Amino acid sequence: MTAIHTIDAANAPALGDIRAAGRDDLIRLRRSATERKDFARYWEAVGVALVRGAIVHVINREEN
Repeated sequence: MTAIHTIDAANAPALGDIRAAGRDDLIRLRRSATERKDFARYWEAVGVALVRGAIVHVINREEN
C-alpha cells in the first residue's frame, strides 16, 4: 500500500502513522514543519519510517 503523508506547520498525520510508514510510502516534510512545537517527535518518527523503507522528501521551498 502506498501512502503519502505531508507534515507542515498546520497539518500532520498521527505520529503512529508516520512511524508505521514503510516501503513505497512517501513522507513530505515541508520547511514550515520546523515551527511545530512537537517537531522533534515528528523528526524522530520520520527517522523510524526512513529505516523501514519510506521515501522522505524534505521540501526546502514552500509551494503555493
